[in-house]
Amino acid sequence: MSAQEIEITVVPELAQIGQEDWDACACPETADGARPRDPFTTYRFLSALERSGSVGPGTGWQPQYLVARIAGQVIAVAPMYAKSHSQGEYIFDHNWAHAYERAGGRYYPKLQIAVPHTPATGRRFLVRPEFEETGTAALVQGAVQLTDNNALSSLHVTFCTEQEVARAEALGLMSRKSQQFHWHNRDYADFDGFLASLSSRKRKNIRKERAQAQDFGGTIHTFTGDQIEPEHWDAFWQFYQDTGARKWGSPYLTREFFDHAQENLRDDIALVLAERDGRWVAGALNFIGAETLFGRYWGCTEHHPFLHFELCYYRAMEFAIAHGLSRVEAGAQGEHKLARGYLPSPTWSLHWMRDPGFASAVGEYLQAERDAVDEEISVLTDYGPFKKTTIEEQE
Repeated sequence: MSAQEIEITVVPELAQIGQEDWDACACPETADGARPRDPFTTYRFLSALERSGSVGPGTGWQPQYLVARIAGQVIAVAPMYAKSHSQGEYIFDHNWAHAYERAGGRYYPKLQIAVPHTPATGRRFLVRPEFEETGTAALVQGAVQLTDNNALSSLHVTFCTEQEVARAEALGLMSRKSQQFHWHNRDYADFDGFLASLSSRKRKNIRKERAQAQDFGGTIHTFTGDQIEPEHWDAFWQFYQDTGARKWGSPYLTREFFDHAQENLRDDIALVLAERDGRWVAGALNFIGAETLFGRYWGCTEHHPFLHFELCYYRAMEFAIAHGLSRVEAGAQGEHKLARGYLPSPTWSLHWMRDPGFASAVGEYLQAERDAVDEEISVLTDYGPFKKTTIEEQE
C-alpha cells in the first residue's frame, strides 16, 4: 500500500482519537483481557496525564498526537508532544540545544515522541498488528515532515524498542544508545534463589541491608488493585513532592494525576508503603506490565538506613518473582543498583535534525557515544554481583 493512501493528522486531545482506536494500536493484547505489555502507552495512562494537567498548557509538554488512517480506519498512533524545554525526558540533549543556539539557531520548540516523565522502554510507533511496516513508516515520515514543514529544529523519539530503531534508521533517523540498570528474573523460585546466584560477599551484604531496613520500627505493605485506597495517595503525594523538589525543582505530576490513578490505573500499580507508629513514612510506586515491573517513584518523610533499597529494589524483585514477571526496570541512572543485582541494559532513542550540518555533527557524536556506552556496559557487567558462572550463563 502506498504512502499516498495514508492520511496523517495531528490532534491535541486523546478524546479526538478515542480509547478503542488508540488501544487497538497501543495494546492490542488487551482485547482478550490480557494485561498490557506497556502500561504507559495505554489510553488510560496518557489520558490521566492529560486530564490531570501533568501535560498541556504551562508544562512544556503540549500534546500533538499523531494519527495515521487508511480509508478512515486508524492504523497507527504516536504520543507526540511539542516541547519548549528538555525536562522530563531522561535522554539528555541540553548540550545539543546549547550548541545549536550558540550557532544562531533556535532549538525549541522541538517535537518529542515519548511517554512524558517516564524513562521506560516500549513501542513509540503504536501500530495495529496487521500494519506494522506501513504504519511505522507513515508515522516516521509524518513526524519528520511536520518537523520540517514547521521549521522546527528537531524530532526525538525516546525509549523506543530496538526493533523500531532498525526500521526508523532505514527511514533516515539517527539512533542513540544509552543504558539503564535492569534486574532479570532467571526463573527464581523465591528471593533466596536469587541470592544463591550471587557471590558470597554480595549475598551477605544484601542480607545485612535487608535486615537493617526491616528493623526501621514498622511494617512494609505492598498494595495493588482494590487494595489501594485514597489515603495511600495522600501519603504518597507527600513523598513524591519531596523527591520531586530535590531532583527536578518541582514535581512533574500534579496531585490530580494520583486521583486519576486511583480511579483508572489501580490494576496497573504495585504500591509499596512503609508504616511506622500508624503513619506512612515512605513509599515506592511501580507499574505492572505483562512481563515487566516498572519502578517509577520513591519518596519518604523519615530516613532509615537502606529503606530506599528495600522498598524500591528488593520488594520489586519479590513482586516480580511472585507474579512471574521476567524483569524489573528501576528507572534512570543509579550505579548503586549494580551491587543489588541490576545489570546494565541498553536503551534506545531516535533523532532527526532539520539542519544538515547540525545533523552531521550530532551523528559523529552519537557514534563516539555509542562506543563509550558499549564499553561501559561491558565493564559494569563484569563488576556485577553474580557468580562468574552465572554471568557467563546470562551472556
